[in-house]
Amino acid sequence: MEEEVQLSRTKRKQTDQALQDMGEELVAVAEEKLAELDLPERLRDAIMHARGLSKFGALRRQMQYIGRLMREEGDAEAIRARLDAWKGVSVEETARLHLIERWRVKLLKDDKALEQLINDYPRADIRQLRTLIRNTKRETEAAKPPKSFRELFRVLRETLNSNP
Repeated sequence: MEEEVQLSRTKRKQTDQALQDMGEELVAVAEEKLAELDLPERLRDAIMHARGLSKFGALRRQMQYIGRLMREEGDAEAIRARLDAWKGVSVEETARLHLIERWRVKLLKDDKALEQLINDYPRADIRQLRTLIRNTKRETEAAKPPKSFRELFRVLRETLNSNP
């Protein structure tokens, strides 16, 4: 016997709000891109109607309607994936940025981390990395703007992208 798991009221509200937020993103998307999504006709019509609304209450109700249509008819996962791809945000990209940030933190805290980075990425510019690490530490101590801190991130991104 299959038992359907009911979501809590809070979780349902969060899901509905996420769908409404996605609906707002769809309203802001250009018509050409909206056509690429191959949305159900009722959902596309609701999005087009929302573009013509200016009163806050009417727009809010329309967003709720769009959220309901997305829950009932639309493939929210596919729509979210396409919107993220258009924005340049993907799971892989986010993971890559987190990896770069972890390397930056590790390099600033541990002196042996540079050796590990060089072993993992042999084409890294050692001299530039050492200089940026040293300058970043000086900036932090002197409470200066994080110019070298940002530059270190940029160099790490290039290093990790250019090496396998």
